Amino acid sequence: MKQPLGVILAGGLATRMGGGDKALLPLAGRTLLDRVIERLEPQVAGLALNANGDPARFARTRLPVLADSVPGHPGPLAGVLAGLDWAAEQGADSIVTVAADTPFFPCDLVPWLLLAAEGRPHLLALACTPRDPGAGLKSGGRLNRHPTFGLWPVALREDLRAALNDGLRKVVLWTDRHEAGEALFPATPFDPFFNVNTPEDLARAEALIA
Repeated sequence: MKQPLGVILAGGLATRMGGGDKALLPLAGRTLLDRVIERLEPQVAGLALNANGDPARFARTRLPVLADSVPGHPGPLAGVLAGLDWAAEQGADSIVTVAADTPFFPCDLVPWLLLAAEGRPHLLALACTPRDPGAGLKSGGRLNRHPTFGLWPVALREDLRAALNDGLRKVVLWTDRHEAGEALFPATPFDPFFNVNTPEDLARAEALIA
């Protein structure tokens, strides 16, 4: 199987941060996007950015910028679809997505997603963490799924396009329909999928780096 391509999802409206591009906010001297690229790039065969509007504002990254093909900011599934369409043009089998506002996601995200998808009907898996961090990785506990962190097969892109055109917006409704695997990561000393939604979150991220 080919190594997945990577797609950074930055197509949100960042309303809780006052609008604009969260990905370009500074965090300890570097942008959130720089930190996300640094973590994902070694894990994938190639990298692109899903974002809407003028792509020139991301020119310094030298990444392909993929706009949503579904209008109206329908959410992360539209970014996944844009990534799958791009991957199909590259001859790839799958993509891994990450959120542009999550600077601490695991550096072994991709291999664990690939492992979680083994034996499933499709090469499809989501990252998750224990809902109770104190429970560790014990089986049987409740999980928090992180729907912007997933492994997605190019083979399902037309199914996803049809679902979006039918009005589907919730990621897990679509992934459950296709029996996605779950890659479980520890949530201690903090959840690695902690994302920056507010100025307070940005301050917390600065403290975690310090």
